Amino acid sequence: MPVKTGLRGDGHRRGGLPIAAARPTIKGSATGPPTEPAMKIFQCQACDQPVTFEATACESCERRLGYVCDRHEVSALEPVGTSAQPNLAGSPVFHAYAHPGRRYRFCANAAHGACNWLVPDDQPEVFCVTCRHNRVVPDLTIPWNLTRWRQIETAKHRLFYSLLRLELPLATRAQYTDGLAFDFLVDPSETYIGGPPVMTGHINGLITMNIAEADDVERERRRMLFGEHYRTLLGHFRHEIGHYFWYLLVLNGPNLERFRALFGDESADYASALQAHYANGAPANWEDSFVSTYATSHPWEDFAETFAHYLHIVDTVETASTFELHLRPRLRRGSSEPVVIDFDPYKTADLDRLIEAWLPLTYAINSLSRSMGQSALYPFTLTPAVIAKLAFVHELIYAVRSDVPVQGGDETGLDILKAVITGLRQKVAAPTV
Repeated sequence: MPVKTGLRGDGHRRGGLPIAAARPTIKGSATGPPTEPAMKIFQCQACDQPVTFEATACESCERRLGYVCDRHEVSALEPVGTSAQPNLAGSPVFHAYAHPGRRYRFCANAAHGACNWLVPDDQPEVFCVTCRHNRVVPDLTIPWNLTRWRQIETAKHRLFYSLLRLELPLATRAQYTDGLAFDFLVDPSETYIGGPPVMTGHINGLITMNIAEADDVERERRRMLFGEHYRTLLGHFRHEIGHYFWYLLVLNGPNLERFRALFGDESADYASALQAHYANGAPANWEDSFVSTYATSHPWEDFAETFAHYLHIVDTVETASTFELHLRPRLRRGSSEPVVIDFDPYKTADLDRLIEAWLPLTYAINSLSRSMGQSALYPFTLTPAVIAKLAFVHELIYAVRSDVPVQGGDETGLDILKAVITGLRQKVAAPTV
């Protein structure tokens, strides 16, 4: 199968993925409903030592650790024999403290040090729910490729944590022709083969990434070249997955006209729009309506940038909630009541609550970052128009989760109107300091 090296943007093919069929079936098991997730603070169940999302062994009791995605937990493990799957005979199987009712084995990519996710041993899949979306990976016999790919997988697994927590529909290419797939490619300039450069982008469910983005020096060079405030592997994934969900939920759903009312007409020639953007830059006063300069280039990019920022917000607020942060900036005319971030943003249908937590949180983290001599961690402003776009993304996600269609036809729907009112009340997002 030929490899599509990708363009920023989407194909125009219709005939969408059946959402119900694609919804991941990992919310529970035959043994009962899942426990509440530990969010971003994970602990070894054997000794209570805090551990990271990517951890493979507990630093205290030295037990092996793995991520149980049907419990959203990093779990301590105990070996209990070998796999019952005929094609995996001899593969170690573990009892997971986070889910005693099932036996698990590691994803095949654990052998490369690129994955710590577990696969239930009653399933025949070799790869975990994240890695089975990979279509092309670089030649792993080359050490530099392996190093870069591991960093890419770390970011991709964090992306999938959010997608699974949000219960968004996912399907592989084995399940559906235009299912979600990833090609991680080496740029020809780094080989003796030659050819056109690898462009990071999305087309019809296929996300292509140039693995050079995993090199900190190269990524920073590109950030400076394009005049960006922010460029990370996780940011790339969150942006490109936004293109995928536009293709899945907007193009093939009932909300295309509402999208156009907020973001613009996506039928405008994409290549010409990008060419004009790179030649002329963002329009004057772009900050009033867009979250970034790149969002001004085309409605597809505006949606993808907005989707990425929605994931930034939800995931960061979740982290803050695990510390139960109380925020009350000492302003002369500030509120006497602190903002308490003690809720699970992945289960919060009220966008107001997310935004009201996010604004003082970004003010605080930007101030802390400046105190360390670093640039603002979140150098973006959320105006009323941007919050309205975030509300559109929020409604799309919750419509999929609840199987209730978004109330369409009017871009000033209740949630969007509430978002605009919130934005007007707050004026703008937290200062970037």
